[in-house]
Amino acid sequence: LSVVDLGIVRGFNLGTNSLEVAVEQTYSGCPATEFIESSIVSSLQDHGLQNVSVKRVLSPPWTTDWITEAGREKLRVYGIAPPEGSASKMALLGDTKSVSCPRCGTTKTSLVSEFGSTACKASWKCDECLEPFEYFKCI
Repeated sequence: LSVVDLGIVRGFNLGTNSLEVAVEQTYSGCPATEFIESSIVSSLQDHGLQNVSVKRVLSPPWTTDWITEAGREKLRVYGIAPPEGSASKMALLGDTKSVSCPRCGTTKTSLVSEFGSTACKASWKCDECLEPFEYFKCI
């Protein structure tokens, strides 16, 4: 899953000897923000670009609507149910009608906890295959 798949890369500014990457943070206080930014710099430096910087962009705010279809499929393959619906209709703790199991595809699932390993994910379990999984909330 790449930062492009997540829809957080907002643009590039290529200078004579430099590259600035504009990156949106997923939500205020996201614990992965600094790691993502340093990973972008490291990856580009590993590919031969030396003067690389990341500019954090706050507007317009990122939403899960910007995750690409390829990104949603990669989340599903990894075992995380991708966001369903539109972020404009859901809040961080919004009511999700049904979440499809990323393993077997059924919507016969149950919420275990509003918060999973991070605030942007919830813990669910499948009532068919009995597997636990995380759901990436619409934000």
